[in-house]
Amino acid sequence: MRQRLRENALCASLGGAGCATMAWLGLYGFGWNDYSNEVRPAYEALVRGHLLSFLRLAPAYGGSLIERAPFALAPGLWGGGTLAVYRMVALPCLLATAALGVWLVARMRAQGRSQLARAVALVVCVANPITLLALEVGHPEELLGACLCVAALLVAGRSSLARDHSLLAGALLGLAIANKEWALLAAGPVLLALPPARRIRCLASAALVAGAILAPLALATSGSFAADTRAVAAPAGSAIFQPWQVWWFLGYHGALVHGSFGAPKPGYRIGPAWTSTVTHPLILLAGLAIAATLWLRGGRKAALSEHDALLALALALLLRCLLDTWDTAYYTLPFIFALLAWEVARPTRNPPLLAFAASALVWLCCSWLALHVSADVQAASFLAWSVPLAAWLGVRLFRPTLAQRATPAGAARAQETTVSALGRRVKTS
Repeated sequence: MRQRLRENALCASLGGAGCATMAWLGLYGFGWNDYSNEVRPAYEALVRGHLLSFLRLAPAYGGSLIERAPFALAPGLWGGGTLAVYRMVALPCLLATAALGVWLVARMRAQGRSQLARAVALVVCVANPITLLALEVGHPEELLGACLCVAALLVAGRSSLARDHSLLAGALLGLAIANKEWALLAAGPVLLALPPARRIRCLASAALVAGAILAPLALATSGSFAADTRAVAAPAGSAIFQPWQVWWFLGYHGALVHGSFGAPKPGYRIGPAWTSTVTHPLILLAGLAIAATLWLRGGRKAALSEHDALLALALALLLRCLLDTWDTAYYTLPFIFALLAWEVARPTRNPPLLAFAASALVWLCCSWLALHVSADVQAASFLAWSVPLAAWLGVRLFRPTLAQRATPAGAARAQETTVSALGRRVKTS
């Protein structure tokens, strides 16, 4: 234990410093962002002791508010105001990125990866520019959900018939689903990463944890919470139509589009009415199709490798961004973290440059280009790299391996051999 603490002390210190820097840069105020309208009324009611009002005022992702509620109450210990509450409820989300970064760096150290590779991984986790955008618009919960999904899969990948981590993996998955419903996309990869005999236990654990968190919301709101959740899943009539998704060029130019706070958006298109009703169900179907294909290909009889499960998660989360008309910069954070974990799990010594490049490209398309070019150019720039990347990830996930293509169907796989100290060959399993 002491050795582990010594090995990870520097990394944890750097992660903490990175979290503090991101908080200082991104949590300067909330008067104009989504926190002000969606989250602040609920937490103000909680701070005043009105628990029922807190539950009724919670937005569709109210489970995330419940998970972070103890941090909202903490400023009362020193007389902190609304700004302190705003910063404190973002703290667990930032700390989750540091914890994930330390975990991944520790794995890379055990693999003998270079200091440069470990530094890149920590930067992507803790000092990502997309994290800063998420904090600025008031959605730190996306960070928490991303870390919980990746952690659930990593824990599931360590499980076996001898060492059962299915309950812990299910608990982490349940926390992620309660945090935000898009985490349902992680259910398939997490379950497939477990031995078949452990999957029911994991699923039951996830359902129990998510149900325990969401049940107070459902009971307190007398059905309106379920209606709000359905509205998020299939937002009929929604006017949200962002440039960074595959449906963009099906829209048309009409009246000047205004944002949520009334800011004009020149050059923005108005989306076809049908897209708002099919995109979110289509995202769930895409995730289900990926998991079902992997299950039919071999996941029924054996656990999916951690490497392939992470790749499946990254692909599903990237498709979520491409297919969602609401897609904005912080939606890509779960995909980037899953992609980073996949690169860490790969048998290579190269730095995780793919996740690093994806972070830079998202920032370029969603932040920098938004200030300099038209929305059509932003959309084209985003699709120019995200669609080929999704295709490449799909090919990597579903193509037969070289060994499978070289081995005839039904042929027995040769056992590996080694040489004993006496020079005699010994077969190994």
